[in-house]
Amino acid sequence: MFPWYKIDTVLLDMDGTLLDLHFDNHFWLHIVPEQLSIQRQISLDEANKLAKQACYDVVGTLDWYCLDYWQRHLKLDILALHHASADRIKLRQDSMPFLQALAGANKQRILFTNAHPQSLALKLTHTNLADGLDDMLSSHESGYPKEHPQFWQYAFNKFNVDPSRCLFIDDSEVILAASKKAGVGYQLGIKNPDSQKPQLEFANFPAITDYHLLLQTLQAI
Repeated sequence: MFPWYKIDTVLLDMDGTLLDLHFDNHFWLHIVPEQLSIQRQISLDEANKLAKQACYDVVGTLDWYCLDYWQRHLKLDILALHHASADRIKLRQDSMPFLQALAGANKQRILFTNAHPQSLALKLTHTNLADGLDDMLSSHESGYPKEHPQFWQYAFNKFNVDPSRCLFIDDSEVILAASKKAGVGYQLGIKNPDSQKPQLEFANFPAITDYHLLLQTLQAI
């Protein structure tokens, strides 16, 4: 699928790409509305509408991903609720074999995530994901989400990588497009970010459901 001899670094999203997105979807679509319903003494339907509108207002911005913002805006202890639900945090079954194969092929592996640093820390505590990475960056450090061109400039400078020799993997077509516009040479989508939901379709980028499809060519390097 890719000319691996032209790729030095693989840039990887976290939620939905290396981790099962079920944790995040369950948290934001079920736990948060339930807690809002209890706290504000409103119906679950009203709480769902309130949460959806709040998300719509900041979609594509860093606030969308910021636990501090949601804690202030919703007046819920978002971090405590994250910890209470942490048993749902799971690696995708194909992630570590792929990350290990990348290491075997001498490819640098860097995590590029929009996750808030506290969310990232929690997920690293509950998985062995860090064992499969060479470095990582939360977009909160840059001040811009991955949807924004200045995130990419910050990231390229921080890690001193040649974007044209990078592969970026993400479950969001919007963010894949942002990486391409920023100069990243290769993109790959993930069609099944949430193990409990139907597959996504990608219009403009190659996409897979299982990293094992890439192992044979990687291991042949």
